[in-house]
Amino acid sequence: MLLELLKEALPEGETLPSNYYEAKKLFRDLGLHYIKIDACPSDCMLYSKEHANANECVVCGVSRWKSSDDNSTDEFTKLVKKKKIPAKVLRYFPLKPRLQRLYMSSKTASHMKWHVNGRMEGEMMRHPVDSLAWKNFDNVHPSLALEPRNVRLGLASDGFNPFGNMSISYSMWPVVLIPYNLPPWMCMKQTFFMFSLLIPGPTAPGNDIDIYLQPLIDELNDLWEVGVETYDVSTKQNFCMRAAILWTINDFPAYANLSGWSTKGKFSCPICNKDGSSYRLQNGRKWCYMGHRRFLSINHRFQRDKKSFDGNEEHRAALKHLSGEDGLHQLDGMEHITLGKTSKNKMSVKRKREHVELEHNWKTLILRHNLDVMHIEKNICDSIVGTLLSIDDKSKDNFNSRLDLQAMGIRDQLHPIQRGNRVMLHAACYSLTSNEKKEFCKFLKEVKVPDGYASNISRCVQVNERKIFGLESHDYHVLMQQLLPLAIQGVLHKNVYAVIVELCSFFKQLCSKVLKADQLEHLENDIIVTLCKLERIFSPSFFDVMVHLPIHLASEAKIAGPMQYQWMYPIEWYVLIQLILCILGFI
Repeated sequence: MLLELLKEALPEGETLPSNYYEAKKLFRDLGLHYIKIDACPSDCMLYSKEHANANECVVCGVSRWKSSDDNSTDEFTKLVKKKKIPAKVLRYFPLKPRLQRLYMSSKTASHMKWHVNGRMEGEMMRHPVDSLAWKNFDNVHPSLALEPRNVRLGLASDGFNPFGNMSISYSMWPVVLIPYNLPPWMCMKQTFFMFSLLIPGPTAPGNDIDIYLQPLIDELNDLWEVGVETYDVSTKQNFCMRAAILWTINDFPAYANLSGWSTKGKFSCPICNKDGSSYRLQNGRKWCYMGHRRFLSINHRFQRDKKSFDGNEEHRAALKHLSGEDGLHQLDGMEHITLGKTSKNKMSVKRKREHVELEHNWKTLILRHNLDVMHIEKNICDSIVGTLLSIDDKSKDNFNSRLDLQAMGIRDQLHPIQRGNRVMLHAACYSLTSNEKKEFCKFLKEVKVPDGYASNISRCVQVNERKIFGLESHDYHVLMQQLLPLAIQGVLHKNVYAVIVELCSFFKQLCSKVLKADQLEHLENDIIVTLCKLERIFSPSFFDVMVHLPIHLASEAKIAGPMQYQWMYPIEWYVLIQLILCILGFI
């Protein structure tokens, strides 16, 4: 009915398809179709290749099809009895035709070669092509670098709930590819994002996401080893196009699923790896990640300062960067552990290591997975604001954190004092009085920003209750870099104020659209000192893994370039658009 209405309303409506079936055929010819692949409801396997005609999972034995109740009389049950309906369906959008369309369009073909023909050489990093990761990839794989039209991709994934407004627990996971050949003003536009996979719910795939990535990995392997014949409209010639993944983009929990390194517990930091510094708090019962003094120079005065830190001197050497080869060596000696769920595809870690080493380029990448600045900045800002305002469940300064100070034998002036039946907690240097908290909230309540710069932050502030709630990730971004230094000016002790401003300044410089190598060197050194200063001020419970991760952000920026090409802001907006399309029935 909608198509018929459009045909009548538009001047050239005769060219529109007349029904839904013809519209799907048109999308298929344009390379915009998708393939349905049945999956095991327990995320064990895909019903493809040799298992395409199987009726039950070869691992868990669960039926491929939805079951029906013989006593039921509803329409859905009748449909299930009449036609077999798969229990779970993966939707895969083929990659090759989408990459080919970039060169078949006169509006994008010439831009896909911008990194060779239109880029300005210099010390400034404006694009991933200026990064060490891109240049190292060219040096290690010269055969791919010889053809400038070969495509470099970033892979991003994030979960969303299409039924969030109905309070239904459901998690779908789209996988998105980003072509980095395009110039900066086009590269991160959602128009050029490529929707690759739609992993169904109702639960997140977790570590089994690799089961659903199989069709994409197979196509990427083919694009890496063989390529695909492509017509370049700008030169009016055919060429063999190849493609490669540079890195992944995801939040920290999804980092564990895609990298294979657990981001929980003692070794949560994937960059520090097995040499990370963590301490289990006895009363808070959480892991704290301190020990940032080891990244300082050997003769720094903080190295011998026991009283201001954890009661010990620091003499350990700084950590070295973990290469892909180092990661593979960690798999040695684990021959009896199998990877993957499928019994027929089980592979020992030793064999898996040899498989990766011989056939894939993943180990040669300097940076394989990005730490997401968006979520790191959000969590740190949330911890700072929650601690300053003593917000329940967000403050890192509570009775248990004071008990942990007592157990560690540091900062005697903050230990709990028992007086009769009452326990007294002395105010810390970062503690605010009720009036100071009101001044802080009043400033944020009255702040006004240009349209489109941020949401209405004042709606999330309760002055009398001295609370802030409901901020989005971008609101925390604006708060951290622009508003927080102004809001705490005059209400905090000057030493605490100076350190928080240093942290805000770090994120502001790191998120610049243009970066310089020497600037990043200074940021890399400055953030170490800033985190050490924070260790002298806040309690150990403040230092969760998110507060620790900034120590690696500047070094990652030196490798991968500006942050706007590796953070989750455009990905989450794109996923939101897909959510709307899903609700409207277009996906």
